[in-house]
Amino acid sequence: MLVDTGHYNDDGKHVLQYLQRHDIERIDHLVVSHNDADHIGGNAAVINYYETEADGIGAIYDPGIAASTQTYEQYLDAVEEHDVTLYETREGDAIQFEGVETQVLGPPEPYIENEGRNENSLVLKLTHGETSFLLTGDAEDDQEASLVEEYGDQLQSTVLKAGHHGSASSSSEVLLDAVQPKAVIVSSAYDSQYGHPATEVLQRLADRSLPTYWTATHGDIVLVSDGRSISVQTQQDAPTAPLELRSGESIEPGTSGAVTERARLGGDPAATQTTTAVADGGTPVQGGELSLTDINADADGDDRENLNDEYLVFQNNGSEPLDLSGWTVEDEAGKRYVFPNDYMLDAGATVTLHTGSGSDSEHDLYWGAESPVWNNAGDTVIVHNSEGERVLRRTYS
Repeated sequence: MLVDTGHYNDDGKHVLQYLQRHDIERIDHLVVSHNDADHIGGNAAVINYYETEADGIGAIYDPGIAASTQTYEQYLDAVEEHDVTLYETREGDAIQFEGVETQVLGPPEPYIENEGRNENSLVLKLTHGETSFLLTGDAEDDQEASLVEEYGDQLQSTVLKAGHHGSASSSSEVLLDAVQPKAVIVSSAYDSQYGHPATEVLQRLADRSLPTYWTATHGDIVLVSDGRSISVQTQQDAPTAPLELRSGESIEPGTSGAVTERARLGGDPAATQTTTAVADGGTPVQGGELSLTDINADADGDDRENLNDEYLVFQNNGSEPLDLSGWTVEDEAGKRYVFPNDYMLDAGATVTLHTGSGSDSEHDLYWGAESPVWNNAGDTVIVHNSEGERVLRRTYS
């Protein structure tokens, strides 16, 4: 399934090159979110290539609202020339995709907002096992409100693609609260003439401590689901704190290069809370057993103003002291805390790791973060020992 083909200014070159590099020889489903030229810029090129040099296109799904542009005319000409099946697709229609539940949630019937193309985007929710993705095209506040009214918490998804390239008119409070994503993807140029992503949107994401990946600084963003968790892989390592996105180094569209895993989202719900700490060879470390006994992700009042009321509580359930020197605590977005050198947690003792700043003591440690770390809507706590071995993983929602 290919959703949209890129901007008209490159006629789909970058998208087509990417598909060719990954040996994609057939497009079973070509989904057109809406017919703006920055979303269908490569439609004609993709159709022509797959119908003449590869194994074809199974069908095209389009919300059915025309555009008066040359790009749109070229797209329809290619459909007619190669006799590709084109479906006008609306809320409730089905797209059969083996292994993935594919729900079409928009556009509604009848169209809204005087048939505006953005507000009648083709909206997809893709579900694979315990993971899901919500793609809203360029839906803006009216269509988002319609989606929330119609589907409510059925919109909950592991990953949200920010609507309309991060425009201020999209990714509204009500949509974010309904979707409760664990990560957000923004697709826009670094020097977008419209200022995407908008500061208002980034603030809304920051208020919810949502790790955010931006194509302009992370490059290609690859999400791989095994049905239990999602591996987030990007070309460049760049900030994911929403208000820090622009401090990352820009990368041009179409830049080739491998991707590297930066984070994992979700996880096996059967994973246990308590895991025995092990050293090389699997021998228990000094008889210590570390557990996570409390997660307070939602601080009283404004999380940003009360960082030390966001905290984790760890306990040594073993019979001997546990040396935590150099151990690390991470969230799904890869934010990392390192335990101080020579820090020992006595048998039966607890230690509280606060997000904010303060003076470390035997029972209280401080991350020193300048913004919230733990997502109120759900996150994963990952602990590695000083050898880099994972000794604890706990997902909460």
